Amino acid sequence: MKSNLKTRTAGSLKWNLVDKLSTQVLYAITGIVLARELSQEDFGLVGAVLVFQAFASLLVDSGFSFALLQKQRPTRLDYSSVLWFNLAVAATLYVILFLGAPLVAACFGGDERLIPLSRVMFLSLILNASIIVQTNRLMKAMDVRMVAASNFIGLVAGGLTGIYMALAGYGAWAVVWQTIVMGACKAIVLWTSTRWRPMAAISWTSLRGFFGIGSKMMFTSFLNTLFQYIYSFFIGNRVGLVSLGYYTQADKWSKMGISSLSQVLTSTFIPTLSAVQDQPERFRLICSKMNRFTSYLLFPAMIGLMVMARPIFHTLFGSKWDPSIILFQLLLLRGIFTVLISLYNNYLLALGHARTIMHLEIVRDSVAVIAIIITLPYMALTHADDPVYGITILLWGQVAATVFTWGLSLIFTVRAIGTRLMSFVRDMLPYVALTGLILPIMHLASEGVDAAWLKLTVEVSVGATLYIGANLLLRSRVQKQVFDYLRGRKID
Repeated sequence: MKSNLKTRTAGSLKWNLVDKLSTQVLYAITGIVLARELSQEDFGLVGAVLVFQAFASLLVDSGFSFALLQKQRPTRLDYSSVLWFNLAVAATLYVILFLGAPLVAACFGGDERLIPLSRVMFLSLILNASIIVQTNRLMKAMDVRMVAASNFIGLVAGGLTGIYMALAGYGAWAVVWQTIVMGACKAIVLWTSTRWRPMAAISWTSLRGFFGIGSKMMFTSFLNTLFQYIYSFFIGNRVGLVSLGYYTQADKWSKMGISSLSQVLTSTFIPTLSAVQDQPERFRLICSKMNRFTSYLLFPAMIGLMVMARPIFHTLFGSKWDPSIILFQLLLLRGIFTVLISLYNNYLLALGHARTIMHLEIVRDSVAVIAIIITLPYMALTHADDPVYGITILLWGQVAATVFTWGLSLIFTVRAIGTRLMSFVRDMLPYVALTGLILPIMHLASEGVDAAWLKLTVEVSVGATLYIGANLLLRSRVQKQVFDYLRGRKID
């Protein structure tokens, strides 16, 4: 049983990593073309629509996907009930948002271009609602190959659509139709490749059973999303769509790493943790391994991207998006602590502590509100050579709020697990220290290199070689297991 769980976890982790890496490569290729072809205002328009879509998506899911993952043995009726509920909510919300599209435009200076854009973009709510349960079932079974395939096919089709429309001069519509085509392709692949079909029934008893954890997780996700997208709302409303475009670009590229890593951890670790939730010693042991694995990936990836931000942007976009660089770096810094909080939430959720997660999110958002109130008067400040100066001040406040919440989450998590605070710190410290030692060497190695692409190549090569080499010399068990996972070897 123990060996089987470990093997299934390894396989799930492997395919989740393959999925996210291939997804991000395709997403990056499309994003580079769109960033070069579309204007800052085009991205501002899309960013404005995404504010409303993000909240609608939360209501569609209602937190039930978390409850399904946490439940040890969900039934076919459970899955069917959640599917029909999701589709009903999505259809209702689409009608409301379709009729309310003029109000969306009114929030951003009455720009009427937002009305047709939002009415088409919101169709993705129904498409995404149709695949939540299918994706959840495969994740629960730790069989995510078809999830990876659907994401790959959807991104290829959506990316080609977006690139064609951008080159043809369709502006913001390129991103909108990219989203719709991607969602449609993912739904087609998942429904045609799996045999599972829903029952023609809905059980309110099942839904009520999920409501305890689901409602708390939805409220938590609502607050989390609120404070991800509230910045876009304020920036677009108070500073303008061009500045929102700079922020949207930084946010999109920073989320490629942050969201992917969080999703890999959730889709892989929650089913594993739920399976041993009634075995305290084994649960603590698995948590420690997950801490080390996350730290091994998180710190070199996020801190390395922060350091290499300028050559990355110059290689991909030239100087067009230079004001986005500092925003990208700050969002990555905040993202380090966001991923760790997400990891700790996995532990709490697996133990059924959804209420604690909700309370921690309330605390984080309360602190974030205080930071927004303090920095709001400065948001619209600009300098001749820095059009995002005020937005930078806003993000520094949010970094501080997230660090505070991470500390609080750490304390509550170790108490729930029944371990010591220093054990979590020891799990992270070697990878933080190693990353800190390597970064100056990367910088020195690329000193004097002018070409952005060559500077980036040198820094990536030196950093990756030193990090992997140092872990080999130190006989890192985590690195060995990572390579074993990827090669499909038996996990010891």
